[in-house]
Amino acid sequence: MILILVGYMASGKSTLGKILAEKLDYDFLDLDDYIEDQEQASISSIFKNKGEIYFRKAETKYLKELLEAKTDLILSLGGGTPCYSNNMQLILDAPNANSVYLKASIPTLVNRLKGEKGKRPLVAHIKTDEELTEFIGKHLFERSPFYSQANVVLPTDNKTTKEIIEELNSKLF
Repeated sequence: MILILVGYMASGKSTLGKILAEKLDYDFLDLDDYIEDQEQASISSIFKNKGEIYFRKAETKYLKELLEAKTDLILSLGGGTPCYSNNMQLILDAPNANSVYLKASIPTLVNRLKGEKGKRPLVAHIKTDEELTEFIGKHLFERSPFYSQANVVLPTDNKTTKEIIEELNSKLF
């Protein structure tokens, strides 16, 4: 089975994915890391040198490749992946996949991201918490219709990693 984690940046996809993969004895893969390995370039350099359209086509190509994997896998997607190129439908149509939307509120995401702006190119330029709140709110408004199609929608606010994993286990296994 492939368990696909979707959600906004800083929603906990990579953190929870790694813990869950270890607990279930599954492989863990971050789609962005996989793309960087396959393309032999960082995501930011792909955007800079080849453009977003090239990146989005590559993203869909590698997502399809991974959805056909015959291994037990936890796959963490980039925040935008479900929103482009019919990717969410590909995920929902995959016979061996389950998707989970790790749903964090705007205040939770702002709180997590304001300390990580240097590591997050998409928000690195944002100066104030108010601007960050507005940016995230706009993105979530655009993206949540895609995220919400996931097989499981799991609110994560005010929950520990352990609580989220226990809830996920009870809903999926």
